[in-house]
Amino acid sequence: MPERLGILVGGGPAPGINSVIGAVTIEAINSGLEVIGIYDGFEHLMKGRTDMVRQLTIPDVSRIHFDGGSILRTSRANPTRTAEDLQNTVKALKELGIRYLVTIGGDDTAFSASEVVKAAGGTIRVAHVPKTIDNDLPLPGGMPTFGFETARHLGTELVRNLMEDSRTTNRWYFVVAMGRKAGHLALGIGKAAGATITVIGEEFPKERITLAEVCDVLEGAILKRRVLGRKDGVAVIAEGIGEKLDPEELAKIPGVEVERDPHGHIRLGEIPLATILKREIQRRFRERGEKMTIVDVTLGYELRCAPPIPFDIDYTRTLGYGAVRFLLSEPKDDKVKDGGMVCLVGGRLEILPFDELRDPVTGRTKVRLVDINSEHYKVAREYMIRLERKDLENPEMLAKLAEAAKMTTEEFKKKFAHVVGLEA
Repeated sequence: MPERLGILVGGGPAPGINSVIGAVTIEAINSGLEVIGIYDGFEHLMKGRTDMVRQLTIPDVSRIHFDGGSILRTSRANPTRTAEDLQNTVKALKELGIRYLVTIGGDDTAFSASEVVKAAGGTIRVAHVPKTIDNDLPLPGGMPTFGFETARHLGTELVRNLMEDSRTTNRWYFVVAMGRKAGHLALGIGKAAGATITVIGEEFPKERITLAEVCDVLEGAILKRRVLGRKDGVAVIAEGIGEKLDPEELAKIPGVEVERDPHGHIRLGEIPLATILKREIQRRFRERGEKMTIVDVTLGYELRCAPPIPFDIDYTRTLGYGAVRFLLSEPKDDKVKDGGMVCLVGGRLEILPFDELRDPVTGRTKVRLVDINSEHYKVAREYMIRLERKDLENPEMLAKLAEAAKMTTEEFKKKFAHVVGLEA
């Protein structure tokens, strides 16, 4: 009887999942393995169930690389939540005869995969394929996580349309883009589309920020845009801003409930960040006697199951192939003897040890943030319309901004000094 390889998907969807499943299945079968697709991530395994699976054949997967979504579905079930859940997971995999396991997912799934490796004690080898449209896994060489480029591509097209609508109707759009911890997707979309301003969590160095601080950045951009002769604009805002806000402040906002997922993260999808920011900015302009038209949009679910663009198809087929070759090879490094993460660095496949992915302080998978000192970010900032230090240091510009805000120059400078890094 041939050895068995299992495949499962964890976390949120991302373009290219099916391409990984297809590549893994074809290479594994061609290498003499039997392939078992496991439905809904770790959800059923951690309950000890072995019935939510299907055998995969080459005809099943030969053309799925073009498709979005996941033929095995996905879930955020966390097998590391209790020792019993982890033991059930390993036991179920062994009962299924799984000798090799390919996990497809983001930072939480990577952590779960590494814990399965430890609990299995060398009886199951695991290859993790990094997936997330957030692009926040610490891949070497600056490689994107698969799904990111497709999500950015589609997100850019959608924001371009909103920009044209904004110009045509003389209004503002607040567009929130997914990204729990990191602002890569928001910045990638905003920079490519040429949005008026993009706001990401990384530009706020503090662990916690207030709603007022974020709104000051947006309000300042709107006022500067007016001084430059335009009343329309599009602001792209990273979803992760919501996680940096104080949960107690969020809980006081009518209609907002702060919930957490099985991994302990705030359910950002349940927080209407774009609406919250819109209402506060509208309130500020209403106090000046002005009606401000803002349309709030949240991008994310539209992007996650999009058909992958050629870049992600190409990339994921290589990663899927690499996962199987790693699992069937004799490891040259003891650090990846039983498992690791599959990466593509400089056109060559590499395996990153799970331990190198962990933050030594938290013990969780490291998160790759946007480097605000990089040329990538600096160039993005150069093409945004937002308050800068020079605006407040230029008496003529300061006077125009204060007039647009219906404030004195002293009041304006005091209110917005922190936005540009000046002492009030």
